Amino acid sequence: MRTARRFINTLRPGETLDQVFLVRDKDLRTTKSGDLYITCSLVDRSGQLPARMWQANQAVYNAIQTDGFIQVKGRTEDYRGSLQFVIDACRPCPSDRVDLNDFMAVSELDVEGMWAELLEILRDVKDEWLRRLIKKFVEDRDLVALFKKTPAAMNMHHNFIGGLLEHTLNVAKAARAMLPLYPKVNADLVLTGVFLHDIGKTAELTSGTSFQYTEQGQLVGHVTLASIWVAQKAQEAAQDCGEAFPSRTLNLLQHIILSHHGALEFGSPKLPAIPEAFMIHYLDNLDAKMFMTTRQIENDPDESSDFTAFQRDLQVRLYKKSGAL
Repeated sequence: MRTARRFINTLRPGETLDQVFLVRDKDLRTTKSGDLYITCSLVDRSGQLPARMWQANQAVYNAIQTDGFIQVKGRTEDYRGSLQFVIDACRPCPSDRVDLNDFMAVSELDVEGMWAELLEILRDVKDEWLRRLIKKFVEDRDLVALFKKTPAAMNMHHNFIGGLLEHTLNVAKAARAMLPLYPKVNADLVLTGVFLHDIGKTAELTSGTSFQYTEQGQLVGHVTLASIWVAQKAQEAAQDCGEAFPSRTLNLLQHIILSHHGALEFGSPKLPAIPEAFMIHYLDNLDAKMFMTTRQIENDPDESSDFTAFQRDLQVRLYKKSGAL
């Protein structure tokens, strides 16, 4: 009988395990005394767990394949307030012997239902040229297929299959709720910008057995890719109707995309310079932060503490009991 799998987000210090994990990365290091040890990240659909194997050797290191599966025996322990796994023994495991659903995190929401809801929101766009542009993207079947399964990020937020769509829909719903409060903001630009702001991630990230940056993603990046694609699709829309795509509309939409990270040091080639760009930047950041904070609270292994371990991406220890008021 198959032993019930223990997922990473349920593990606590002091447990022993003998089961398969996906390996995300690995490194062979040397202790102060000259002994070799291995560091790696063990992954399943619920998260990832840093691991160490002491008194290792080159042969064992070579047998561990990044983005491959290994059967590990070992124990969990607390290390400076965070959970880690100590590997006592390991061996490669063929991919045809594992259930990939155990290792690839997938959105808990229905993908087709999310896509239909996003399209319904985009029907609120009234500007004829923006509607034509949206139609060009929606009719690109290969792009839409990738949009439905690509993660929104490697690690920080919505890092699961369908994450990009879920994140985009969340931002679109937030924008639709906020727009009536600001009648001077161009709602058509906001909704179109929300749809397209992260669409370049479909080419930036892969969604195989692990999420990785593509060569194009590393060298060009999703912000630039999305801006280029918008210009290309706008040209196609113009050719279809025999008129020039309005240059100001194109400039404003590209500006929203190029500025949506909000700061030069965070990868935005431009800073927000129109109200619509500010709205999308803050709503985009809000959805990411809400995901990060709630997930870290849910997955914190120390049930005895009212605070999580220090969250490097957020630069704070999160208080876990505000939701219980």
